[in-house]
Amino acid sequence: MDLGLKDTVVLVTGGSKGIGLACARAFAAEGAKVAIASRSQANLDAAVAALRAEGIAAHAVVADLGDPEQAARMAASVEEALGPIGVLVNSAGAARRTPAASLTAAHWHAAMDAKYFTYIHALDAVLPGMAARGAGAVVNVVGMGGKVASPQHLAGGAANAALVLASVGLANAFGRQGVRVNAVNPGVVRTDRFDAGMRADAEASGETVDAVVARREAALPQRRFAEAHEVADMVVFLASPRASYVSGAVIAMDGALNPVV
Repeated sequence: MDLGLKDTVVLVTGGSKGIGLACARAFAAEGAKVAIASRSQANLDAAVAALRAEGIAAHAVVADLGDPEQAARMAASVEEALGPIGVLVNSAGAARRTPAASLTAAHWHAAMDAKYFTYIHALDAVLPGMAARGAGAVVNVVGMGGKVASPQHLAGGAANAALVLASVGLANAFGRQGVRVNAVNPGVVRTDRFDAGMRADAEASGETVDAVVARREAALPQRRFAEAHEVADMVVFLASPRASYVSGAVIAMDGALNPVV
């Protein structure tokens, strides 16, 4: 199926690893012009080299999206190199897991800075241009932590919940200007962050990491964790003209583990 994304300029934040890198690959496969951003030059270099080996050219931008000025420079760099940004995929930043009993004000602030404001700063840098052109699509990769409160991930979950509300609200606010905004909530995905999450759960439960992985996998309706490319497939569809009347949607991608509405 042709998703109608050929030559569309796509910016993927957090695009050097995990779900973000999978998204970059998926958009490139659709013929889009892809830019990836990360705060780590080393991670960007590795990602660009990996993509080049697959025949994919990607514009890379170093930016710490905790800083709104760097977010603005990121967007300007992409548009100077590739043209107006037609799609923004937010996948940068992750809050550290901290048991509820250990949470302090600093943890709550750090979670919002790491996950919420990184997305908001990228949105602030890109949305005005999309609105002025009368077209654009945003997909925020958030997480089920914003729908299901975990004692090990309350601060990060609160940031996720705020992002879900912001996504839906921005979809409503910018719809008349031709901009669509959607959110995807993955559950546990096998990425570079997978091991860190399993270790945090093992520390909290007193189990071994292998035991936690086995227990959690057995609890999944599909008996397996998601892969990054599966999340990327949903992101690409939502960003494409094939989803032209989908906006303000929040898509759960936890394999039906949490039957919530």
